[in-house]
Amino acid sequence: MRPKTLAEVAALAAQGDSFDRCLANFLDGFYAGPNAAAPVLLAPQFGELGRVQDAYLAATAEELARRFSLPQPNWTVGEDRQLHRPWFATPLDALRAVLLLESPPAFRARNLFVSENALSRA
Repeated sequence: MRPKTLAEVAALAAQGDSFDRCLANFLDGFYAGPNAAAPVLLAPQFGELGRVQDAYLAATAEELARRFSLPQPNWTVGEDRQLHRPWFATPLDALRAVLLLESPPAFRARNLFVSENALSRA
C-alpha cells in the first residue's frame, strides 16, 4: 500500500511497516498531489525512535508546504513534534558538520540534521 498522507505513513509504521519505506512511498505520491491529514504520534508506541519519526513527519510536511507554496499544516507545530536533543542522519562524526549546514530549515528547527536532499526521490 502506498501511503497518500503522512498520517498513513505513521499508521503503517505503528503497525510495524518500515518507516523509511513508507515515507519514501509517500514522497513518490506527494509529488503527484499533496494531502495534509494529521498523523498519529509514534512516540507513545516506539519511544525515542517514535519521537524522531514524529519530528521527521512534521519537518517533512512543513518543508513540502514551503517548497510548494502550500499552507503549513497546524499539526506540525507543538512540543510533540520537536526533539530536545539533536538527531543526525548519520552516526559518523565527520559528516555531522555537513548535515548541520545542509539541513532544510524545517528539519533544523526540530533538531533534525539531514542532507539537503533528504526529501528527494531520484
